[in-house]
Amino acid sequence: MARRKIDVTEGVAAVRAWAADPSAAPRPVRALAVRYSLEALSELVPGRSVEVRVPPFGVTQIIEGTVHTRGTPPAVVETSPDTWLALVTGQRVWAEAVAAGDVVASGQRTDLGPLFPLVKI
Repeated sequence: MARRKIDVTEGVAAVRAWAADPSAAPRPVRALAVRYSLEALSELVPGRSVEVRVPPFGVTQIIEGTVHTRGTPPAVVETSPDTWLALVTGQRVWAEAVAAGDVVASGQRTDLGPLFPLVKI
């Protein structure tokens, strides 16, 4: 297991600060919250078969299975920072975000709905 880069206390505080007022959260808080939650996700479901992208702040690979090494991975999830953090905090439901087009999920094992929320607010 990889060593955590972001302190849990700092990461959770950033997620909670974003959740308290998403429109007022400064870019550094939003970035820290996204990066922390991506780290938490990769610890929860380690692996390299699904790539989760939250541009411009971060990307991680999760879920055991086929290992991807070059080019576009066969399984990708991509969303905006605000949609991602709304999922992380339980303010949005995965299926609704996908249906609305706010999350693009393609390939096998990309239904991440059961993994949310990641952080209790």
